[in-house]
Amino acid sequence: MEHVFKSVTDSTGTLDILRDIDFNVPARETVAIVGASGSGKSTLLSIIAGLDVPTKGTVKLAGQDLFAFGEDDRAAWRAQKVGFVFQSFQLLGNLTALENVMLPLELAGRKDARAQATEMLKRVGLAERLNHYPKVMSGGEQQRVALARAFVVEPAVLLADEPTGSLDFATGERVIQLMFELNAERGTTLVMVTHDRGIAAQCNQRVVIEAGRIAS
Repeated sequence: MEHVFKSVTDSTGTLDILRDIDFNVPARETVAIVGASGSGKSTLLSIIAGLDVPTKGTVKLAGQDLFAFGEDDRAAWRAQKVGFVFQSFQLLGNLTALENVMLPLELAGRKDARAQATEMLKRVGLAERLNHYPKVMSGGEQQRVALARAFVVEPAVLLADEPTGSLDFATGERVIQLMFELNAERGTTLVMVTHDRGIAAQCNQRVVIEAGRIAS
């Protein structure tokens, strides 16, 4: 990220959300973005993913300037390179666990979608839950399905927004451990927003955001 700013303007004036954000994440590393509520962490993560557009500045992913793309091309690039784990899981309720994990592979035209999704769900400990729908799964199980869905496409970068925020302590610990294990095994760069100092301490790098700026 090179000198990234984000502002929004409405009838009351202009609000600066991010101010001159500048940092680099080496491939395969783990990074925690931390800061108080309202500091701009989630906006920063959305910009890294190309889901939100900066007012000014450059974001490069795997050497490619994300915002040199149009919206459709940026979405296609993101589908190839980025996995995203949401705090609220964002699973499709009318699809089973297996179908949720197969979906990004099918959209990419992969012929081995079922086999790869099955293997990934086994990896996160859900071999017995392949044909269950989200509504009959616990929060921890749903988050592991979301994690499997994000990792199954073998993204260059995995982004996670408070991935343990809605989980109990023990389940959250298990989910975080899985994320670090998959980061190590697959070489996926891991960037997560977290309020948990223990999780942040396990990462190679911490980026502390205070009032839209990186704290010195």
